Amino acid sequence: MDTAITLGDIEDEVQDLTSESSENMGLFKVRTANEWIEQAKKRPIPQMLFDELWFENELCILFADTNLGKSALGVQIGNSISKGEHIPGFKLEAKKQKVLYFDFELSDKQFEGRYSRQYIDHYFFDDYFLRIEINPDAEIPEQGTFEDFLNQSLEQSITETGAKILIIDNLTYLKNEMERARDAFPLMKHLKALKSKYDLSILALAHTPKRDLTKPITRNDLQGSKMLINFVDSCFAIGESFKDKNTRYIKQIKTRSTEFLYDSENVAVCQLYKPYNFLHFEFLDFGTESEHLKQLSEQDKELLEQNIIELKKTYPGMSLRDIAKQLNTNQMKVKRTLDKLNEL
Repeated sequence: MDTAITLGDIEDEVQDLTSESSENMGLFKVRTANEWIEQAKKRPIPQMLFDELWFENELCILFADTNLGKSALGVQIGNSISKGEHIPGFKLEAKKQKVLYFDFELSDKQFEGRYSRQYIDHYFFDDYFLRIEINPDAEIPEQGTFEDFLNQSLEQSITETGAKILIIDNLTYLKNEMERARDAFPLMKHLKALKSKYDLSILALAHTPKRDLTKPITRNDLQGSKMLINFVDSCFAIGESFKDKNTRYIKQIKTRSTEFLYDSENVAVCQLYKPYNFLHFEFLDFGTESEHLKQLSEQDKELLEQNIIELKKTYPGMSLRDIAKQLNTNQMKVKRTLDKLNEL
């Protein structure tokens, strides 16, 4: 049975349209705090994808040094979501769903070797786990750049698969190696726009530059951190333990959805482990970051100071930053050493 439209309905509609028009002010959308909350209440609460480290609808970065297992953990997280099964030691709240894993690191044969036992007895992934690699035979349109084609292909992959979870392995490869893709920032901006447009959850893997392994991991250890950290909703890192070559720890670097859980006093300690046909992180315990850092002996400290002084004498115009980079230490250590020398 049809319901008659009243004059009051028309007036309410006109008021809504007028209100929507008045709240748009150029680049900005202006509403009361209560109106923003009322709008947000209509959207579902973001669920955990990888414990408190990565939630739905977040753009997140996972970074670590080379050969610490970033890709292994990225695949393990994607596999977990695609099967709807949590990784032991870490919570998963989101439902089973499609995952797009953009693999710019391994060839298909290398991937097979990692997820098999000597190329037999292969691990069985769920069909919701979709691995993507760059097609070397694809022709870049003459009218655009590689970056344009990359962005277009990313969006096409999303729309044609209907996936809401993206894992990109890794940003550093795209930035440093791909022809004409010299800057990761435009890609990050595009990822952020795609996240908003399609309600995506994106995990991007990245390398760290060479770092001082006696120091705790901070946001400054991420390449291009001053820019990249600003783009993301959350960030966590893998650290190397000097207790054992197979031991790693996971540390939270940035979060907007929860309090810091995995800080320097409560890192998640894991071992990188392949008992059969699946390379993965096995949760061991919680611990402090300091117990996994390299400890400098007094002899090491004296040698470092001697090297700083010698380098400054040999190259007087060398900056504190360049000396620190050359000796794999930090600028403050260089400054303190040279200041102490000048006081003598």
